[in-house]
This record gives sequence, structure tokens and C-alpha cells, in this order.
Amino acid sequence: MFKIPPIAPERLPALLRAIPKAELHIHIEGSLEPELIFALAQRNGLSLPYPSVEALRSAYAFTNLQSFLDIYYAGASVLLHEQDFYDMARAYLARAAADNVVHAEIFFDPQTHTARGVPIETVINGLHRACEDARTLLGISASLILCFLRHLSEEEAFATLEQALPLQDKFIGVGLDSSELGHPPEKFARVFARCRELGLHLVAHAGEEGPPAYIWSALDVLKVERIDHGVQAFQDSALMQRLAQDRVPLTVCPLSNQKLCVFPDLKNHNLRQLLDAGLCATVNSDDPAYFGGYINDNFTQVFAATGMTARHAYQLASNSFEASFASEADKRIWQHKLKECFERFVEYD
Repeated sequence: MFKIPPIAPERLPALLRAIPKAELHIHIEGSLEPELIFALAQRNGLSLPYPSVEALRSAYAFTNLQSFLDIYYAGASVLLHEQDFYDMARAYLARAAADNVVHAEIFFDPQTHTARGVPIETVINGLHRACEDARTLLGISASLILCFLRHLSEEEAFATLEQALPLQDKFIGVGLDSSELGHPPEKFARVFARCRELGLHLVAHAGEEGPPAYIWSALDVLKVERIDHGVQAFQDSALMQRLAQDRVPLTVCPLSNQKLCVFPDLKNHNLRQLLDAGLCATVNSDDPAYFGGYINDNFTQVFAATGMTARHAYQLASNSFEASFASEADKRIWQHKLKECFERFVEYD
């Protein structure tokens, strides 16, 4: 591996902001800032149950995943037209590019919108157009991953898949999100098998609030390529060994874990332990508008809290490229840029 030169501790935050990185766990609806929620509500002639941007933002005090989801779905209600989805994704991609994200794999929840009568074509076309424009205008590559809501039935997931198939060229994979507890991965075994037959990439949320057994199930029943969150794997030594040996990526979201009380204090977060155990862990922002920070905020705050070093920074960024579904050619280019970034910092010191 690339030999990591020493970086002065006071320079570490600047390094974390500068390194090229991929973001692999971002819910696009969770990037919807209060200001944009109000702007879209006004544009679409909708009234909100909050009198101001400040009142809405102050409601972002969550005690668990479900308390967050309740307000998350309310915020998404302002999304009605293709331009709304475009504007939301374009705003996120501009923030990501400013954080030196070179590649993003973006989750979206079509069932959140089709349940309100919004056609799935409206959702996917708006998001895809923003991804295409970001490549040429912002220099960031972006792909879409369609997520099934696990609190709904597998039959509803199948119906969503069928609706989306005419647009299959506009998304690269499927995922599983929403309320984890009480909804084990195996509930969606058949629809994931169908997606695998279709050649789609497979990922699933597991081991955020749910037990290590959910991670085993996501791997062995759903046959996913990546585990979203996965921090509860630390409770199971055999699972840790499996994840390390098979290089199964974990898309970890530190500020989300803190905000939802998985790790109420960031200094107790196990990201460093996961890395030191040889796992392919990555840093991501999850729902940045709600959890207090985009990807660079996640990097700088978890590093400050846990005492991770430049070596961990390099590994996390390198892991993000390895774990992505991008081409091998693109991965080589980004890994080279990562090395160059570290070399520039050493020269400066």
C-alpha cells in the first residue's frame, strides 16, 4: 500500500477536506435543506406545518430512526414535479463537488413519491438529468440506486421494480432502507433475487439499529455486495472476520449514528476499530440536511472525536473508491489523485 507520510495534526482537517473521495451512502431526499423545502412548497402552492425555516430546522431533534423518518417523509411531500427532483439532486451534487467528492452513488425512495401520486418517471428522470448535468458542469460522476422501503411489503417492492424497469438504464442498483427493526432483510429475498437476475447491483441497510443477524441475512439471503451502516457487526467476531476477509464494504455514517443515538457521543464511535480490524469501511453523510453535516463534516468531526490519523484518512478515501460500482479505469484515476493529494500536503509541511 502507498506509504503514508506523517501529516501535522493541525493540518489534518484541511487534508480531510481536500482528499478526493466517493460518497456511497446518501439519501437524496435527506439532502433536502429547509430553505429548499420552503422554496419548493411556495413554487408548488403547498403549505407546511412549520411557520419558518428556523422552526422546521429546530424540529430536527431525533431520539431514534423512526422519529427522524416521520419528519423526513413530511419534508419529501414538497417534491411533485421533475424539476423539483432535479433541483434537489443538483443542490446536493454542488455541495458534494465542493467537498471534493469525485463520485456519488445516490439512494432514492420512489415509493415515498408514488404513494403521493407522483409518477416514477418524474422521480427518476429529474434525478438522472441532474446526475448527467453534474458530470459536465461540476466534474463529478453520479449514479442512482433505487431503494425499497422495508416497512412496506415485498409485493409493493415488486410493483415498484416493475414500474421502474422501463427506466433501468438510469439506475445501477437497488437497496433497502427505512425502519430497520422488525423488518429483517430476508423479508425481501425474492425481489432481490429478481434484481440480481436483472444484473442490478445489490446493497442493503443492515446493522444500524438492527442486530448482527441482519447483516448475515443481507449477505447470505439477499447476497448484497455492500452493507449500508453495518456498525453493529462489531458485536460478532465471526462476522467481523467474514467482512474483513471478503472485503465487504460498510458505508458508515458517523453524524447520522450520533444524531439517531446509535453512538450518542462520537468519541465512542467504532469506525476506527472497524478500520483497524481490516474492514473496508467508508465515511458518508446519509441524510446530511437532517443530521448536521455533509461528507466533509462527517470526516472532520469523527476524526476530531476519535483521534484517527492521516493513515486512516487515506484508507477511508481509498476504500470509498474500491467499494464503489464505478469502472476500474475511473478507480485507478481517483486512487492516483488521492496519492497526489497526500504528496502535496507533505511538500507543504
